[in-house]
Amino acid sequence: MLSDVRRRTQGQQHNIKNINNMTIRRSQIANNVSAAKCEMKPDIKTVLLIGGTYVLSGVLQPILMALAENAGIADPTCQLYMFPYYFGPFLLSFTLCFPSKNPKNATTASPSFRTCFKAVIIAIFDLASQSMNYSGAAMAGPTLFAIIYSSVTVWTAVLSLIILKRQMICIQWLGVVTVFGGLVITGLDSVALGPKVFHGSCLVLFGSAMHALTYVLSESIMTSNKDGPALSIVLNCSIQTFVAMILNLTWQLTYTRKHFNELILVPMQERNTTPLMAFYILGAIGLANLVHASTFFYTLKHFPGGSTSAGVGKGLQAVLVFVATSALICGRFGGPEMCFSIVKLISLVTVGGGVIIFARGTEQVHKTEVSRKPQNIMHGSVNTKYDSIPNRDDVGAVV
Repeated sequence: MLSDVRRRTQGQQHNIKNINNMTIRRSQIANNVSAAKCEMKPDIKTVLLIGGTYVLSGVLQPILMALAENAGIADPTCQLYMFPYYFGPFLLSFTLCFPSKNPKNATTASPSFRTCFKAVIIAIFDLASQSMNYSGAAMAGPTLFAIIYSSVTVWTAVLSLIILKRQMICIQWLGVVTVFGGLVITGLDSVALGPKVFHGSCLVLFGSAMHALTYVLSESIMTSNKDGPALSIVLNCSIQTFVAMILNLTWQLTYTRKHFNELILVPMQERNTTPLMAFYILGAIGLANLVHASTFFYTLKHFPGGSTSAGVGKGLQAVLVFVATSALICGRFGGPEMCFSIVKLISLVTVGGGVIIFARGTEQVHKTEVSRKPQNIMHGSVNTKYDSIPNRDDVGAVV
């Protein structure tokens, strides 16, 4: 009699446990469905418009640096142009004040002090790399800058191979070799254009590699972080742009203020640049980088083709800079570095083609990984694959 009561009690407990498990699974499925609704695909016209805005804002950045150099406000020691460059993307950090409507983006735990401190160190490193890039752009001209800077995607992959132990397939290696071949052609051409252009090209080359390293280091603190919860994309960008902006502002107050007359005002007077004109150029640099940063992640997430489209966008951006510089700047100011040449065209096609080849290989790897990890909604998981943090350049910026 007692044994029958125990059996009935154990059976009831087992049934209750099964009901609880079913309830948990249903709630997980409901959460996945609600998250999927929050991530409805936007209209293709909107995607194309924002993608085009992203490319055009990237085209404007080196051209605006050429205008700043011509206006006499691009002294490489003052770094005056870097303050609006970082101030623009910093405005995006105010989105942290508003709660996310997407359950996937809701944070449950704050990152540790150690993780935030790592982001600060990366910000200092990124400030140095971007200062090299845009000082080099002012010296070498927009065309050479666009050609060399488009290699950031490949630099990121090579550094990921070394630091994060990621493997690459043959087509990706072909893209890497092609890009570096194009960079050799670009370097030889810059030597022929004079020491200033060559030094500027070297700055952009080293700055691009350093900037790519910041992507890899940022990825390490935004994904599998040993020091606690990982940083979100918005929080990481906010910390890095804020730190870079404060450091640059400190430099302006301690160095540029003392040398403002001889390094900024005198060159402006020699080139008939009014304060209002200088303000417009610096403001345009900040606005262009704000637009570039705000449209980058949206474009990468929603634009058809994924990594391949990102590579094509990089190549298209370099081509448009090449065409715009030759049509609008060549013969008006600057030297031969602003004008069309066959060698530049060959290096442009080589580097751009290598980036597209590499991006195509990356897309193949992505599809292969997805096919190996089928979705299983009955167990409450929509997608367990981790997509590596994409190249931001492009971001500017931390983007």
